[in-house]
Amino acid sequence: QVGDLFLSLIHTAELCGANPFEYLNALQRNAESLKREASAWMPWNYTAALKDADITSASGNALS
Repeated sequence: QVGDLFLSLIHTAELCGANPFEYLNALQRNAESLKREASAWMPWNYTAALKDADITSASGNALS
């Protein structure tokens, strides 16, 4: 079943024009954000969530 899930994610990413390897890595690197808002991390819209995560991360570093 796990293999089916990953194959589905990989195929969907390919259909959306996303690089499956980069997509799966982005999911792993942003696991906490993914848990909070899974719908923002679909293959067809994850780049926007990734940009938001980068902005949040950068602003958090500026406050340190």
